[in-house]
Amino acid sequence: MSYFGLFRFSLTTQSPFFQRPRRLSQTSILQKMANSIYTYVRDFEADSPCLPNTWIVVRLDGQTFHKFAEKHNFVKPNDERALRLASEAAKRVMRQHLDIVLAYGQSDEFSFVFRRSTECFNRRPSKLLTTVASLFASAYVFEWPNFMEGTKLLYPPAFDGRVVLYPTDKNLRDYLSWRQVDCHINNLYNTCFWNLVQRGGLTTAEAEERMRAKKIAIEERNCDIIKDDFWEENPHLLDP
Repeated sequence: MSYFGLFRFSLTTQSPFFQRPRRLSQTSILQKMANSIYTYVRDFEADSPCLPNTWIVVRLDGQTFHKFAEKHNFVKPNDERALRLASEAAKRVMRQHLDIVLAYGQSDEFSFVFRRSTECFNRRPSKLLTTVASLFASAYVFEWPNFMEGTKLLYPPAFDGRVVLYPTDKNLRDYLSWRQVDCHINNLYNTCFWNLVQRGGLTTAEAEERMRAKKIAIEERNCDIIKDDFWEENPHLLDP
């Protein structure tokens, strides 16, 4: 530890006297060292916090995951092992961050919803995004042997992400509905596509061409078109 002594003269007697040395704490010394001429560079770290009282959603997406799935021979159209692996990685993220109230995933995508009142990382989007993305990716690799037994991990996957704020409960519900509708559409397309390839004997190019031609399906239904229910459920029929 460091000490210093103070020597001065008395104004009345002109006799010198010593004052007890004052002890500097280690914290004080470190603070003085930290307050150097270079600390101004922190002013460039611009990271505005997320707006208060808004839902914070961190959405992750696998980078070039189609290539990753092909290299690791994922089962088409849906590899249950890979889906359970992604779910386990999401669970690890939620266990680490208790302010995440809901996580929704499909394929190589996962959305994490932080509660409105969260003060996690002072609501700094860069901290929230990087922490969730890095933990999800590392958990995915860590849990790989437990779910993908017999399949060697050839290279680590990467996940990009974004932070989106939703001011109302309806906005949040609509966002989650949008992601689930997207899941249904993708699953329906992929199921039909891979059935044409695996069972129909078509090449991927032929299956894609066949799917492109199938835009409309005729469906027979017995409905009551007198009451309002039918028209409320099918507003597109009256579109111009």
